[in-house]
Amino acid sequence: MLIRRPPRFAMNDRDVTPQSSYMNRRDIIAGLTAATGFAAFPQTANAKVAGPETYKPLVGSKTKYKVEDPNAPWKAVTGYNNFYEFGTGKDDPAKRAHTLITDPWDVKVEGEAENIGTFALEDLIDFNALEDRIYRHRCVEAWSMVIPWVGLPLGPILQRFAPNSRAKYVQFFTKNDRKQMPGTRWPVLDWPYREGLRMDEAMNPLSFLAVGVYGRVLPNQNGAPLRLVLPWKYGYKSIKSIVGIKFMEEQPDTSWNLSAPREYGFYSNVNPQVEHPRWSQASERVIGPQTGLRGALARRDTEMFNGYADAVAGLYAGMDLHKFY
Repeated sequence: MLIRRPPRFAMNDRDVTPQSSYMNRRDIIAGLTAATGFAAFPQTANAKVAGPETYKPLVGSKTKYKVEDPNAPWKAVTGYNNFYEFGTGKDDPAKRAHTLITDPWDVKVEGEAENIGTFALEDLIDFNALEDRIYRHRCVEAWSMVIPWVGLPLGPILQRFAPNSRAKYVQFFTKNDRKQMPGTRWPVLDWPYREGLRMDEAMNPLSFLAVGVYGRVLPNQNGAPLRLVLPWKYGYKSIKSIVGIKFMEEQPDTSWNLSAPREYGFYSNVNPQVEHPRWSQASERVIGPQTGLRGALARRDTEMFNGYADAVAGLYAGMDLHKFY
């Protein structure tokens, strides 16, 4: 008899964070430092984060892609972001990203593929076939969130462009508009923001293009209208507001590898055995409903590949993961 075992990252619906908890992160973090002395995050001016009811509902089918821990609060996901196109402060995107115009939205596809050209978002994403996926995200600064995304697997979308045998990598580009994205007026990074994957990484079933979060359309600060989600890699690999896809034969440049190659490698896999030059990656602070105003952030040991080793370790078999970090 064939016995099917669920993957290690599967969880039950009862483990999902209540939406009321998801909407309360700023107050939580402010209380942590005052009440416990725990240096949770750098404090900046509070962003006025709209509640989920502000955004259009999205309906996705339930999937097996879940994790054991509960979801992060809404304000953590939508009010504490890295999106340098709107500023380097963690709450700058929530304050400033309303300037981004996301409708209409086009994506240019080029490079080593048969079906290249410029495509409207509606031509890329079948909004009648969306999926709900709950993934753990880990930031390189040693904190993590569990986030419920809505979107579609990346691989089948890329296959529609018929990449040829020379397509060994795929590169992604973020919108670059000084008027809509004020952070791009300063040379913090080499704009436009870009990321890249090997084709086998991109085709892995875990790779995901998100158009929503918590059953709602993506807020601008989270990468609306289209962003990449790669749960076994650090969060900065999940490029936001995608306007370009390029199939390439050679390994492409990535923004953080160009900016600080000693700290940020091409692969960006979560690996607790590799020290970041400025902090340990062996454990992480978890933002979730258990994080109360009077309690410290929960800590957990960082798992190899962020807990997704069963699904992705084979992609890197035989590689020196200290050298190819």
